Amino acid sequence: MTSPSFDDALFDAMESSIRPTEQAESLPPLCYTDAAFYAFEKEAIFAREWLCVGRESWAAAAGDYFTSFIADEPILVARGRDGVLRAMSSVCQHRAMLVAEGSGTTRAFVCPYHHWTYALDGALASAPAMERSCDFRKEDFGLPRFALEIWEGFVFINFDRDAAPLAPRLAGISDILRGYDLAHAEGDRPGQEQRYPWNWKVMFENNNDGYHASKLHQGPLHDFIPSELAEFPDDLPADTAGYYRTNRTLHPDASFNATQRAVLPVFPALSAEERHRMVFANIPPTLSLVMTADSVIYLILRADGPESHRVDQGVLTAPGAAADPAFRQKMAMGMLAAGEIIEQDLHVDALVQVGLRSRHAPRGRYSWQEGAQRLFNTWLVPRYRSAWRRVATGAG
Repeated sequence: MTSPSFDDALFDAMESSIRPTEQAESLPPLCYTDAAFYAFEKEAIFAREWLCVGRESWAAAAGDYFTSFIADEPILVARGRDGVLRAMSSVCQHRAMLVAEGSGTTRAFVCPYHHWTYALDGALASAPAMERSCDFRKEDFGLPRFALEIWEGFVFINFDRDAAPLAPRLAGISDILRGYDLAHAEGDRPGQEQRYPWNWKVMFENNNDGYHASKLHQGPLHDFIPSELAEFPDDLPADTAGYYRTNRTLHPDASFNATQRAVLPVFPALSAEERHRMVFANIPPTLSLVMTADSVIYLILRADGPESHRVDQGVLTAPGAAADPAFRQKMAMGMLAAGEIIEQDLHVDALVQVGLRSRHAPRGRYSWQEGAQRLFNTWLVPRYRSAWRRVATGAG
């Protein structure tokens, strides 16, 4: 990692972002806009942390595969004939052409450029007309492999194959989500990805911001979940890989639609208390969950620039929910309401990014209802500082 155009002062200044919420302030605006900081962040965060790329169900059978793209890295996830799910680079090791796009089912990956052929596990199976190349051995040119872990049905990869396991550091999150049994929840793969012209952290912060909910979203589609009923955990371990907030609702089984109540089957393992609240959980830097009694909206955020990112947005429901003859119509009720709320959020996110570029952009103070922002900062700042120490000492 080369030394970027900032110094120790920036990282020292981040101390104020991890103080208790009533004392804390937001991260320096440069962290959301600066190209050099994004280059630093790619190594500090994206090269070392677990990144959500999809659901295990997207590659359920042998030969199934799907692709993704995070922080300039093309990713390929495939289920081998042995039933094992693997993650690897989709970059051909000949001339850097991508060997796969989109998703599907295949027996092998054939690079369309020169027809180098890779097995489902990434091993190079065939390289035409390479017999005259000196010291060329097919076993030396397989697709680079990544670490892979399944958590609650979501597929996570890590470019660092020696990274510590993810699940143990999400035990507290798994406990709060247990009633949803996400590993067995059902839902179609998302359709067209969305690309947004603002920093990935702006989106992440908005997704778990309880403070704005009763202001920006005021009205019949949201008033049953008031901001003043937000709660933030104070017992997450220091090494946690995620965070969450809960928000009490004015009535049980509340859901985002015109009736304000669940119209799909409620997740059967939820307790009476759990049915009287919503959960907003984040596994940075890529996965955000919004959980009601009858559905889970998930967003997979994929940074692709200092002021842009892509999002895969999907919905999960209780097993068997889709068997209802009116499932499509009931789902449409929820999507209509969620779409209206999301449009409000997107408008704000776009203008926040504009404001962050201003010379007058603040390091804002937090309301108690923004406790999740401080939790996000406590995840980010130590990782930034650790990476900066490596830069400053020439350790990588």
